[in-house]
Amino acid sequence: MARLLLLAALLWTAAALPRESRAQDLVADLSDHVIAINTGFTGTRVLLFGATEGNGDVAVVVRGPVDRATVREKDRVAGIWINQASMSFTSVPGFYAVASSKPLEELAPASVLDRVGIGLDHLQLATADANDASPETVAAYRGALIRGLQRRNLYVTETGQVSFLSGRLFRTRIDFPANVPTGQYQVEAYLFRNGQVVDAQTTPLIVGKVGLGAEIYDFAQRESALYGLAAILVAVAAGWLASVVFRRA
Repeated sequence: MARLLLLAALLWTAAALPRESRAQDLVADLSDHVIAINTGFTGTRVLLFGATEGNGDVAVVVRGPVDRATVREKDRVAGIWINQASMSFTSVPGFYAVASSKPLEELAPASVLDRVGIGLDHLQLATADANDASPETVAAYRGALIRGLQRRNLYVTETGQVSFLSGRLFRTRIDFPANVPTGQYQVEAYLFRNGQVVDAQTTPLIVGKVGLGAEIYDFAQRESALYGLAAILVAVAAGWLASVVFRRA
């Protein structure tokens, strides 16, 4: 609590500075810049605080880490579901969430939201192999990709609330699920006036594994063949031990 109060005080001081001594109309920071995932991790919440110089609306976007994703269409052949056509997308955020001080459609025109990628309808997902695909086909695969990530709670469906605590101070909370991907995230804060972005700030956030889980993960990435062999040996040993126990019982 003391840390958050100190942060709020610092942000208020920054917002109160004369315009000639400040280069930005928007200042924001996070309560935590690192999320540590251990074996008991069940999700967490990070607070974003900020201050604005003058009036305006604020939107916050959380993205990352980016990777390639492939969407496959399945069809039933002779009673068996098999993969048919597919489409790959590049630079897909593994997690995506948006918060805003007002509904997105009231924040700015669609062209502005498209340019900065605020909102799932405006998230730019480039395709890697859609030269011969129609816009309708691309849209169908794009929708399937987003729905799949939404079912895993990695793409937040509802827009969160950015609340102004006073005339200039604002805050919002960012909830991360237990299955949040590890890697580097970007937390972007945008200040809007008259439907246009007048200032923006990006703050990095790191999500990483710690403890025994991190060591096992690193070993699996560095020595995949040895990790696979070890997993097989552990499974065989566990099966043999179980058979011995039940035979004695």
